[in-house]
Amino acid sequence: MKYSIDKQERYSLVILHEEKLDTTLAPKLKSELITLHAEGVKNIVLDVSEVKYIDSSGLSSLLVGNRILTEDGGIFVIASPTEHVQKLIKISQLDNVLSILPSREEAIDAVFMNEIENDLNSGDNLN
Repeated sequence: MKYSIDKQERYSLVILHEEKLDTTLAPKLKSELITLHAEGVKNIVLDVSEVKYIDSSGLSSLLVGNRILTEDGGIFVIASPTEHVQKLIKISQLDNVLSILPSREEAIDAVFMNEIENDLNSGDNLN
């Protein structure tokens, strides 16, 4: 699987350099997301701008990433999906489950908004 990771203080940006996210790549993506989470990454932005096709295995790996991060109070954001990938996600009715934003910048903004919300909510619990 070809990809790059840009680790920042509050999030990691994972950029997939693949045209297909299918049964051959999905397990590798899933294990990479689990590894990042195990290393302490709470927020991941997954840039899928180069992905032109995604199958059920690929969608499953996205759901795993979403589940492990949101259970921990983090956020998993899919950034820059192509029109075709966006349609496949919508057909699968996962657009209501996954956080999907049209650009990498908006996805990164969503990470910071989530962090602010978490900070505010933890402040509420102190009172």
